[in-house]
Amino acid sequence: MSKKDFFISRYKQLGWDFVNIRPNQAVRINNKNYEPEEFLTRLKNSRILLEKIPFLKNGYWVTKSKVSVGATAEYLLGFYSIQGAASQIPASLFTKIKGKKVLDACAAPGGKTVQLAKLMGNTGLIVALDVNKRRLRALSNQLERCHISNSIVYLLDARQTSLLNLKFDRILIDAPCSGNFTMDKNWFNRRTLKDIKRNARLQREILAKCADCLGDHGEIVYSTCSLEPEENELNMDWATANLNLNIEKIDCYGVKGVSNIFGKKLNNTITRCRRIWPGKTQGFFVCKLRKKW
Repeated sequence: MSKKDFFISRYKQLGWDFVNIRPNQAVRINNKNYEPEEFLTRLKNSRILLEKIPFLKNGYWVTKSKVSVGATAEYLLGFYSIQGAASQIPASLFTKIKGKKVLDACAAPGGKTVQLAKLMGNTGLIVALDVNKRRLRALSNQLERCHISNSIVYLLDARQTSLLNLKFDRILIDAPCSGNFTMDKNWFNRRTLKDIKRNARLQREILAKCADCLGDHGEIVYSTCSLEPEENELNMDWATANLNLNIEKIDCYGVKGVSNIFGKKLNNTITRCRRIWPGKTQGFFVCKLRKKW
């Protein structure tokens, strides 16, 4: 069996028949003072045609573009961000985020950090971390371009969050992961199950350290762009058993998390997670956790 066939057979066991697709490009409006009609007209005048994404409040598919969507005056002024449709979901799942102390644990290149800041109305505080200095520069540039004033950026591994000596009300963990074939045409040739299990261990380490920094009644939103259950449902099953966290119900695009992984029965609350199989969007996984009381 080829490596590609191996992974495709796994997806079928998880409930999805493989389709080789490339997701549509998407953007998100940042400027609350922008009326959607005005936004669409301005981009149309720049020879970019957009279509509203039905499951997102401020997201649009790029249906046609004669110029780069990252080279318009509106983009450079921070009126919108280029951000995959599925990746716009995690930041929207927090409750009562305005005025809160928020950790963006794996923040670069900054799309979700900007989104969090806009949802917070530039109130409260965001601490944004990344372990890669080059990616951190991209994050800082994003925040400056989009006029974000409530964020502090640190060059820090998310497994070292205790060094901040802070408790957070909300934590976003868009975890480093194995990705998926929609983002890399050579993905099936590059990836092995050993890689995936190594990434899953790293994700658990990040989850554990971030859970230690979560305040009373705090929330964690965990997401990956991996399709592999080791990095998704199995990690959430482990988190509920070991980190004093419960999985919360969420209302967003996607199908229920898989609670039976290759014959292993998981906690029933795993179905509260959302798995997004590739289609117009990239493949994605998201789950919301709350500290037990």
